Amino acid sequence: MTQRSGDPVTTGQDVDTPLVALRGIAKRYGDLLANDGIDLAIRPGEIHALLGENGAGKSTLVKILYGVVEPTAGEIVWEGRPVAIGSPVEARRLGIGMVFQHFSLFDQLTVAENIAVALSGRESLRDMRRRLVEVSRAYGLGLEPDRAVWTLSAGERQRIEIVRCLLQDPKLIVLDEPTSVLTPQEADRLFETLERLAGEGRAILYISHKLEEVRRLCRTATVLRNGRVVATLDPRRRSAREIAALMVGSEVGEVKPHAGSGSGAEALAVRGLTLPAANPHEWTLKDIELAVRKGEVSGIAGIAGSGQSELFAALSGERLAPARDSVAIAGTDCGHIGIDGRRRLGAAFVPEERLGHAAVPTHRLSENALLSHHATGEVARGGVVALGPARRLAGSIVAALDVRTPSPDPQARQLSGGNLQKFVVGREIIRNPALLVVDQPTWGVDAGAARLIRQALVDLAAGGAAVLVISQDLDELFEISDRIAVIHRGEISEALPTAAWTREEIGLAMMGAAHAA
Repeated sequence: MTQRSGDPVTTGQDVDTPLVALRGIAKRYGDLLANDGIDLAIRPGEIHALLGENGAGKSTLVKILYGVVEPTAGEIVWEGRPVAIGSPVEARRLGIGMVFQHFSLFDQLTVAENIAVALSGRESLRDMRRRLVEVSRAYGLGLEPDRAVWTLSAGERQRIEIVRCLLQDPKLIVLDEPTSVLTPQEADRLFETLERLAGEGRAILYISHKLEEVRRLCRTATVLRNGRVVATLDPRRRSAREIAALMVGSEVGEVKPHAGSGSGAEALAVRGLTLPAANPHEWTLKDIELAVRKGEVSGIAGIAGSGQSELFAALSGERLAPARDSVAIAGTDCGHIGIDGRRRLGAAFVPEERLGHAAVPTHRLSENALLSHHATGEVARGGVVALGPARRLAGSIVAALDVRTPSPDPQARQLSGGNLQKFVVGREIIRNPALLVVDQPTWGVDAGAARLIRQALVDLAAGGAAVLVISQDLDELFEISDRIAVIHRGEISEALPTAAWTREEIGLAMMGAAHAA
């Protein structure tokens, strides 16, 4: 019988007995041992964090638990008995639910239709819609079944994923970076929901790079490094820096601040930029006013899908402005000039999507270095590529940003997400640009890599460059920005000194409320 929303989950076990235990789990891919004898136990009613650097083995372990990957060795014990989980369908049948970091939703379908597509069984759409309303209200997740997904914010889309998971009545819920696209207020509501779910007896495996929220929410954390468990601890009794040191194997220092004076010349000036949406799922940019001066880091906060991608495309020249004087770089009007012309003016750009936009997955790092350097003459002239200089350039980027590679010149897809992000950021910084525009510089990146990237951005500004950081990570913006503006539905606020904002005020502005600092 299906359990009613809000009822305690019955597992037939004592809460001190693990709901699931992973024993000696190993997974080998050729010479790579992704998981090496991992033991992990999660009890009913427990919110258990799984921590580690990019490439530490977290994703592989979760894929094994969810039936996507078969382990090379070890066993999974579910409610006291060994089980073989051969597919996600079998995992869901046992009572394991997964909320992925990347939403798997169809924009043109409604909320109810998206959930119906994912659920198996003979339940009618009307009955499922009724349960959707009941569950979303019971857990304070506020969904409108008939809204089209493309009209929803990132936070509302995440609620769909969570409700879809809850409609399967899971005993264990796995969440991967659940707050990466949420405002502080939305994150608070999520934490309340998770604590309620745990109070019902459901177990939660929580994966996050945000260590302060782990310390707030979780009572147990398992830390992986190089595919092995290096610690199981109570995160409330350790500082974020201590936990980060366990993750990376050495102390993670703080970013050395640089207070920009804001008195340098304008490296980027945007005046009255209005740009119609390219498709129904984008925002029209409306009368954007923005200036970034040499020697400062300027930040733009916003909920995912608020116009950040549209703004980046307009600044980089991937989309041209209707008026040539809408965008100026180093004093030169360039609204009508494409990305290569803007690079020749001294600008550099790092897009949000590292694999597919910033880098070609099947191309080697030396070939990917050409993507932004060909326009400025270091590695290509007259349409002829100089392979030797391209390889040396890639090697310099790898050394400068401590990019960990499996071979001297691997394909981009062979790098972990964090290492590829270091490469694409380093590829632009090594040019010593006068202006750097970077979208989500440390998205999905572990603490060590994030600290290195942030320090590189701060150091670039300290050297006299203008740096514009578009980010959904408020901790990041507060740590490195001299000024912060907020983008909401294609409109941007005034950029104020970072000290003028509180987290609550900036969260409200991200949701469209007026700034009251």
